[in-house]
Formats: sequence, structure tokens, C-alpha cells
Amino acid sequence: EPHSPRRSGRGMRATAATQAGSVAVVMGVDPGLASTGYAVIAGTPSRMEVLALGTLRTSSGAAHPERLRRIHDEVAALARAHPVEAAAVEAWFVHPVSRSAMAMAEARGAIMVALAGAGVEVAEYAPNTIKQAVTGQGGADKAQVRAMVRRLAGAEPGSDHAADALAAAICHLSSARLRGAIRRAR
Repeated sequence: EPHSPRRSGRGMRATAATQAGSVAVVMGVDPGLASTGYAVIAGTPSRMEVLALGTLRTSSGAAHPERLRRIHDEVAALARAHPVEAAAVEAWFVHPVSRSAMAMAEARGAIMVALAGAGVEVAEYAPNTIKQAVTGQGGADKAQVRAMVRRLAGAEPGSDHAADALAAAICHLSSARLRGAIRRAR
């Protein structure tokens, strides 16, 4: 179920966390055809606010193209509803010829097109990189990730997919200073 404590129009900085001007608004996405986790956070790594958090579910009985369209449309709507500057998408590595890998790739494609259409910069992170960023251990299990994102963001994810999306957003927000330093050094 979606959690959206505060909504604002695209380009507006309506919340206290985003009024400072130097904070980022980041969307995290955990792609999946059946369940896609999403999180939108604003602020800094030490002081963040959860703007939206939940899991988008598609029915296995729905036509495949309709499932992909729904994922695309929902992610695009989230990007429009919040002043999202960047998105962190969890990369997923599986055997390239499996049916689930194809479905995951197609769901990721729908997500990437939705974000590109909204003008959102996209960064991809390996699952172990995200786990390392939020728990300090690249091999952390789902329970550890969920507990840490709950502690860091002060929100209950509701599902492992939402927790993974929130972790991806926190990972991206936390690495912003390093990315900025690298950009300035070039």
C-alpha cells in the first residue's frame, strides 16, 4: 500500500525539508513486474523526510503490456507529484535467458522510460552497494535492510520491495557529496 504523507507539485518545494534549497529530492525504485517498490525522500542523509513510500502491484492475470503500462504510468505520476531530481534504481543480475529476467528487464525499461520522460537523472546501484550504504554490510539480509531504513528514515516500509526502494534512495542521497566532489575535480 502506498504511503504518501505529503504531496507537492513538480518543481515546488512545499515541505520544510525541501525549503532549504540545498537538499535533494530522490526517488528510489526496486523494479519488479509483480511488485515494484518505490520511495521518494527529501533532505540530507542526516535529516530526511519520506514524501512517498509503497509498493506498486500488478496482477498476474492482466495482459503483460498492461502491467508494463501501469508500472510506467505510476512511476511517471510519482515523478510528476514530487520535485524529483534524481532516481536510484536497483540493478538486478540474473541469468540472462530466464523468463523472470526478461520480465524484470521489461519492468526496468518501463521505469527508465517513465523517469527519462519526467527529466529525472537515473543512477543504478547493485544490491550489495545499497546494502553497504544503509547497513554497513554488503551481504545484509532483508530484515537488516528493513530495520535500518526504518531507523534512518523514520518510516515503516510495509514490504521488502518498499524497503529496498527506500534503501536505494538513501544510498543515492548519501553518496551525493562524493559525486559532487568528483564532478568538481574533473
